[in-house]
Amino acid sequence: MPATYMQRVDGKQGTGRQGIHVFLNDDQFALLQTIMTWKKVKAGNILFMEGEEAGQLYYIRSGRIKLRKSTEDGKELILTIQRKGDVIGDFGGFGSEDYNSTAETADACEVGVIQVKELEGLIAKHGDLGLQFVKWYNLKQRIMESRFRDLLLYGKAGALASTLIRACNTCGTQDEDGITLSMKLNHTELGEMIGATRESVNRMLNSFKEQGILDTKEGKIVVRNLEDLRFLCGCPEQGHCPNEICRL
Repeated sequence: MPATYMQRVDGKQGTGRQGIHVFLNDDQFALLQTIMTWKKVKAGNILFMEGEEAGQLYYIRSGRIKLRKSTEDGKELILTIQRKGDVIGDFGGFGSEDYNSTAETADACEVGVIQVKELEGLIAKHGDLGLQFVKWYNLKQRIMESRFRDLLLYGKAGALASTLIRACNTCGTQDEDGITLSMKLNHTELGEMIGATRESVNRMLNSFKEQGILDTKEGKIVVRNLEDLRFLCGCPEQGHCPNEICRL
């Protein structure tokens, strides 16, 4: 099977580790699993709501989970779509904290539920695990900051281009046609990720197709010209922005 685009850095094959596994070695993850309770959740279910007390984290074993945030005028923005290997939830390490987004399952999922109190106890005994969690949480913040930067600075077309580049790094597979996104993203989801209507996304995607930037195959987006997408959102040259940050 071809490597995902995210695993190709300057022509070299990457490690393939994703999500929290980028930070935890096998022993550390095994330690984390000792406090997980496994749970299967149907598509369309809410794991937690924005504003609720953040008492749990969730490790995604399978499926996709959307993190949404509500605006003051009642609109909803998809902050990110998390996948296998990711951990979702808010963990500040300084007492009680509220969730800053709503988590909704996009597919049937299996998750490992981590009680924050138990995690704090585990970290108190294993400082190396705590250090890796600090690094993980810092990466989450940098990803959000870079996404908001693209949304604010480059208009809707630039924000869409940025989102497609991030999708390439997250779930893209290089083949003879270009970079095929294994995750099916419909126009409504893309619109909610950049604060645009479904109709606006449809027009922009059609424009990208006419310019030869992308195409579709079996319902999936195929990026044919990554450099043009980079130009639209002021993306730096490959290698200047780590793939761990440039992701959905």
